Amino acid sequence: MIIRILGDGQFRLDDNLVDRVNKIDNKIVKHVSQGNKEEYARDLANLISTIKELAKPLDPVEILPSDIIIPQSDMSFEEARKVFCDEGLIKG
Repeated sequence: MIIRILGDGQFRLDDNLVDRVNKIDNKIVKHVSQGNKEEYARDLANLISTIKELAKPLDPVEILPSDIIIPQSDMSFEEARKVFCDEGLIKG
């Protein structure tokens, strides 16, 4: 899976690690739906750092279609309501 983190480039995440990242995504959806701004900010930062830790960064010259686009950690809570809804960024 190819993941783009806005402002940080693209990363290749092994398919066997997608569930681990999806669990964080689902937490973010829950925080946003419940209005928990602090938990949202904490877990968005956790999502980004987990992807950077688990995934392999792609060469910036190599641009591939992204399966998922992750917002920057400074995305406002109001913007997050539009992005982290339903199933979140990762379907399933």
